[in-house]
Amino acid sequence: MDARLEAIRDTVLARNPGEAEFHQAVVEVFESLGPVHDRHPEFLEAAILERLCEPERQIIFRVPWTDDQGRVQINRGFRVEFNSALGPYKGGLRFHPSVYLGIVKFLGFEQIFKNALTGMPIGGGKGGSDFDPRGRSDAEVMRFCQSFMTELYRHIGEYTDVPAGDIGVGGREIGYLFGQYKRITNRYESGVLTGKGISWGGSLVRPEATGFGTVIFTEEMLKTRGTSFDGQRVVVSGSGNVAINAVAKAQSLGATVVACSDSSGYIVDEAGIDVGLLRQVKEVERGRLKDYSLRRSGVAYVEAGSVWDVDATVALPCATQNELDGDAAARLVRNGLIAVGEGANMPSTREAVAVFQEAGVLFGPGKAANAGGVATSALEMQQNASRDSWSFEHTEQRLTDIMVGIHHRCASTADEYGEPGNYVLGANIGGFVKVADAMLAQGLI
Repeated sequence: MDARLEAIRDTVLARNPGEAEFHQAVVEVFESLGPVHDRHPEFLEAAILERLCEPERQIIFRVPWTDDQGRVQINRGFRVEFNSALGPYKGGLRFHPSVYLGIVKFLGFEQIFKNALTGMPIGGGKGGSDFDPRGRSDAEVMRFCQSFMTELYRHIGEYTDVPAGDIGVGGREIGYLFGQYKRITNRYESGVLTGKGISWGGSLVRPEATGFGTVIFTEEMLKTRGTSFDGQRVVVSGSGNVAINAVAKAQSLGATVVACSDSSGYIVDEAGIDVGLLRQVKEVERGRLKDYSLRRSGVAYVEAGSVWDVDATVALPCATQNELDGDAAARLVRNGLIAVGEGANMPSTREAVAVFQEAGVLFGPGKAANAGGVATSALEMQQNASRDSWSFEHTEQRLTDIMVGIHHRCASTADEYGEPGNYVLGANIGGFVKVADAMLAQGLI
């Protein structure tokens, strides 16, 4: 790391003790930024990094609700509004037992750069709760969401902060949250949340956008080596919304996706994942991958194993942070891996990233490769603002154009700074410079 940035890094880590994921995200960005400060000493003089690492606002609140047995439950809610230099705070809400302030800050920090790379006028933020919707009834989820929004509503708005979904927050949860916001404010403010239902202000392609975008970005990387997804053997981690749509898009481009996973284990389907059956099991029935294996011949189910034990030429980690470690990365490389596109946020550990880069594997970091979700959320905001609704084809083309643009921005920035093919450096510098320039222009705020 550049010596000028080490003191800033040490201060940031000391000010935020016990937040391992946030520390990891900060260090990863800092390691790329030395060359920027050679060209732009004004960023150091204006303390851009120090200001960027301190959220503009952090909100932590109690969420009381009652379960179906009438028992009072207490969860903790978060919203970290990180940076609004480019536009209103934009980022999802995550409902999962692992959520704490360090997770939300890591996600919000990453969101600053991801949103900047899209070229859309949106700032960075993130939120969520340690509430676990899995196994809860619709009525319980509704009561929780209503209680959560009863506090959150005063901090959000279409020109202030626009949440969306993330892990544990899908169309059902967004519906309950929007309904409570409308009830409290007496306003039908479509642009306050994205990921809404199509019939009441949502955007076509939004459910598919993160998975589709990850594949589009990875396809652009593959083109730089004179190849494509056609004929590739692909492994995807996860089996939620992002993973399912990554499977669908990769196979539409000619790949064979042979494996995916959930928290219980993984399946290997050498004939290629049946996307229709996977959607039925995971999205309609809310079942497990073991159920998929019982209903399709020739499928192996491995309980509690690592999906990264399966050979692949392309890996798409779409589950959660730090799921792919150095040992798994080395195993994939030995078995012929040529490309990785991160569909989740920071799913590869620092050790894994180093293995991929040293081996010459194409590596698309999450802040670039999975930006399709937030980009399409911004397109949803555009449609809401104009009281318009676009076709699937038009919206998908807009998504494709944005993802191709993000790839070009990362690749050209890496070239400009003397690191051709280093998408990590390209994404970090490309996003940082855009935000830094806006912060300088707006003064000390």
